[in-house]
Amino acid sequence: MRKKIIVANWKMNKTLAEGEQLVNQIISSNSNEDVLKIIAPPYTHISSFVNLLNGNESYRVAAQNCHHEERGAHTGEVSAEIIASCGAKYVIVGHSERRIQFNETNFILAEKVNVAI
Repeated sequence: MRKKIIVANWKMNKTLAEGEQLVNQIISSNSNEDVLKIIAPPYTHISSFVNLLNGNESYRVAAQNCHHEERGAHTGEVSAEIIASCGAKYVIVGHSERRIQFNETNFILAEKVNVAI
């Protein structure tokens, strides 16, 4: 049987301290090991949460997005490689907000999937 997955995408919410408090509450109130829990905080929080969850096999950290190119002059964007170097194992691509607000096309999403893999 496949493991169930729950993803919490925080979008542009929660300061680092607020996020740490929330994650600690989630950990202390949820012991279901049959569910993989993935948190997707803002980029600036990724390393902190990777460290906070270190050794807890029921939790993982994801990025909320990645750029479709591996590197370059893309101010404010983050590559899949940079995300991975912070310890995140997952990334959300194809979110409806990104498609609507940033006009991300199927072509761009396919490129994001390729760099994420």
